[in-house]
Amino acid sequence: MIKELQIRVAPQVAATEPLLKNWLADECAIDACTITSVRILKRSVDARQRNIFINLKVRVYVNEQPADDEYQHTEYQNVEGRPEVIVVGAGPGGLFAALRLIERGLRPIVVERGKNVRDRKRDLSLITKTQQVDPESNYCFGEGGAGAYSDGKLYTRSKKRGDTEKILNVFCQHGASTAILADAHPHIGTDKLPAVIEAMRNTIIECGGEVHFQTKMTALILDGRKVVGIEAVEQESGAERTFRGPVILATGHSARDVYRYLHSAGVELEAKGIAVGVRLEHPAQLIDQIQYHSKQGRGKYLPTAEYSFVTQVDGRGVYSFCMCPGGFVIPAATDKQQIVVNGMSPSNRGTQWSNSGMVVEVRPEDIEGDNVLKMMDFQERLEHDCWINGNMKQTAPAQRMADFVNSKLSYDLPKVSYAPGVISSPLHFWMPDMVSRRLQQGFRKFGSMSRGFLTNEAVLIAMETRTSSPLRIVRDRETLQHIGVEGLFPCGEGAGYAGGIVSAGVDGERCADAAAEYVAG
Repeated sequence: MIKELQIRVAPQVAATEPLLKNWLADECAIDACTITSVRILKRSVDARQRNIFINLKVRVYVNEQPADDEYQHTEYQNVEGRPEVIVVGAGPGGLFAALRLIERGLRPIVVERGKNVRDRKRDLSLITKTQQVDPESNYCFGEGGAGAYSDGKLYTRSKKRGDTEKILNVFCQHGASTAILADAHPHIGTDKLPAVIEAMRNTIIECGGEVHFQTKMTALILDGRKVVGIEAVEQESGAERTFRGPVILATGHSARDVYRYLHSAGVELEAKGIAVGVRLEHPAQLIDQIQYHSKQGRGKYLPTAEYSFVTQVDGRGVYSFCMCPGGFVIPAATDKQQIVVNGMSPSNRGTQWSNSGMVVEVRPEDIEGDNVLKMMDFQERLEHDCWINGNMKQTAPAQRMADFVNSKLSYDLPKVSYAPGVISSPLHFWMPDMVSRRLQQGFRKFGSMSRGFLTNEAVLIAMETRTSSPLRIVRDRETLQHIGVEGLFPCGEGAGYAGGIVSAGVDGERCADAAAEYVAG
């Protein structure tokens, strides 16, 4: 017999299998010895009241064994000799597009400007050691994209865009913990995700596809207004390469040279809204105490606490973004003379800090001019100003939270997770007024909503600017091809159609399906 139940239990019961079996036995009026297995299908924390509960959806197996696979398996066929589709970019959009192309019987040729996910790690460590950024291998560029080393969170609200469960199952098939299928806010972790990405690449190659690293697209090959391939250059040798086929363009939200090339080539783009601000870092224990309503914090059985805030100030949203419990703040610039910060968490979320992007909505009408690249130019100016105020290194300007709200200079700073270091700076003075003023009011509101949140124990680290693409590469709603350029499929976060790992993966699959229909004629 198999039963599925929705239950609400104490954290200790949810975390302890014998206690959970006994609880279920009482609930179902059966002998606990007859429960052969319990699978947790969904799990979330209810911390709205002083007494914390865990909401579970469970499948209870009584006198029978569960099936071996806890996830849905996808079959990938051999595609050697099949029609080719070029996938530019090996982030989640590109990787899931390539895997879906294999499912559809097409041969993906993946072209990635950065290094493979293992070699990337060396370049990331050099940012702290040398204060220099490799423009082709950093936290944004390389196999796995921006998410590979900046957290691996899999939460998305984009349920209507496609099959998000399929994306999670494919991750499990390539080595991710099946816990991501159950958790309300699934998370692989930056220490685990690289191996999963590597396994996905191996599937692509084993099925007959190709993956080319350190190979940078320089131009589309056009036959009139039809894309028939790309020109690329191998960065180590300088050798020029040509790849033929329709193109799925999944270059990520930081490939500014691609945006400039497309604009100069007459490929239609449109400016879109972004959000900019800071990384706000608290002691993790303080966030645990606030969120779990206890001086003891999370205790033994609860996860590191998360939070989410949103408000409106003068007609623009102010909100938390990409919250990283038990994590680090990282340097995410992609070129010289810029500072960009982001957040990440290891799989155990076990550091002494918790951070979140705290950002302000900026719309195209907020920035003067009619240049389609103006939102990207605005990002770049902020990042350069941040670099100047950070001593022209990757040392990030920072300010204590209450000091920022009260427009006061911080004479000292707490210990922070940001490895390149921080320097005290009056963020309230040099950040754009439309950003700093709204953040100040937003923080006052969040402090009134959550006692203890607005504190000088927290520190603002500048600046968070890469929350999303500053442009949209326009495409047809039905065919997903660019409007006006046949055979070009703008994809994922860089094209303005996704906002994270899962939604980018979903969009990658959709673009692969559209490309398959295009090839089939």
